[in-house]
Amino acid sequence: MPKSRIRKKADYTPPAAKQAAAIKLTNRAWVAPVMLAMFIIGLAWIVVFYVTDGSLPIDKLDNWNIVVGFGFIAAGFGVSTQWK
Repeated sequence: MPKSRIRKKADYTPPAAKQAAAIKLTNRAWVAPVMLAMFIIGLAWIVVFYVTDGSLPIDKLDNWNIVVGFGFIAAGFGVSTQWK
């Protein structure tokens, strides 16, 4: 029976070393103004609610106006996590 051809394997060559990729920082100049605007809107919402004895900003929400104000403040804290 004839012998099959033996294939010679190539010597091991390690993969090329990876170079460190440059970190691209995105422009996040919008974060600080939006964060501060949310804080101010939330604070103003609550202050207006108390100063007008509950007749403003939205009369039908009644005491839920406080939740809306704190919602704006919480959104400001949420946006602050994007600040670098």
